[in-house]
Amino acid sequence: MAATLWVRHAGSNSRLLSSTLRLLSHGTKIRCQSDNPQAAAFSPLQNVMLPPSAFQGKVAFITGGGTGIGKGITTALSSLGAECVIASRKLDVLNKTAEEISSKTGHKVHAVQCDVRDPASVSNAVSHLIEVAGHPSVIVNNAAGNFISPSERLSANAWKTITDIVLNGTAYVTLEIGKQLIKAQKGAAFLAITTIYAESGSGFVSPSASAKAGVDALCKSLAAEWGRYGLRFNVIQPGPIKTKGAFSRLDPTGTFEKGIIQRIPCGRLGTVEEIANLATYLCSDYASWVNGAVVRMDGGEYVFMAGEFNDLHKVTNEQWKAMEELIRKTKSS
Repeated sequence: MAATLWVRHAGSNSRLLSSTLRLLSHGTKIRCQSDNPQAAAFSPLQNVMLPPSAFQGKVAFITGGGTGIGKGITTALSSLGAECVIASRKLDVLNKTAEEISSKTGHKVHAVQCDVRDPASVSNAVSHLIEVAGHPSVIVNNAAGNFISPSERLSANAWKTITDIVLNGTAYVTLEIGKQLIKAQKGAAFLAITTIYAESGSGFVSPSASAKAGVDALCKSLAAEWGRYGLRFNVIQPGPIKTKGAFSRLDPTGTFEKGIIQRIPCGRLGTVEEIANLATYLCSDYASWVNGAVVRMDGGEYVFMAGEFNDLHKVTNEQWKAMEELIRKTKSS
């Protein structure tokens, strides 16, 4: 109902915004289905939350913008008025996504081929970005790579592949664009998408955990150093978001999905739209005093896994009664 009212008051843009809401909400219900009763209390909102002109006149550059979370963030930014430039290695995927989003939002979306592992490719992509759209006000480092493997089975090349994409790629993009912005004396908001295990580490994804932790440190370091140039740096650490690309590599058999949901207090997986809403806020002028922040968005999964006694949720009422009797006897002895 809230989304309907918001569109109704958007005047001449109502038809366009209504289309955008349909685009943003596509697939959410399917990806969030859960039998947990608490999930109903934490159902995801599907519409963009900021005013429709929040990014009017601004340019946004998104790596990995052709699919998954990157596509969702691009869709949200474009629906809010931004001129977006999306980058990845697969130009055919980018072109299809750019056309799809632009046709729904009415705002131009450019596609530029870029291998973030290659500094020369990054430099060429940034030059093209500035040529076609101008200096960006928003930079989202979303490009990533990951797979599950016992660490003893990792080759040097497997380690290098992930760290080159995640850590080096983020650094190359950030430093190249940052230097251009400093030279042009233009401010901007940088955002990196990492993961909750960047903080804790995790077995079986050690290259990703190490690289994402490095990205967190890079963003916090530059938040302190480059704030004086009008540049902000923040991080989102998503919990499990069911996207086709991520789950095909991290849960290829579908075995772990149910177990993942059981350890999330909110009782469901997250959605791309929820990450996109947080991303647009952190990159907007509404968050101009948010700098160096690392925001965990995971339905409570991290704190549930971290708590020493959180597995006691499995204890039944009858078992609690028995334990309480034992505890009382211990106190009186």
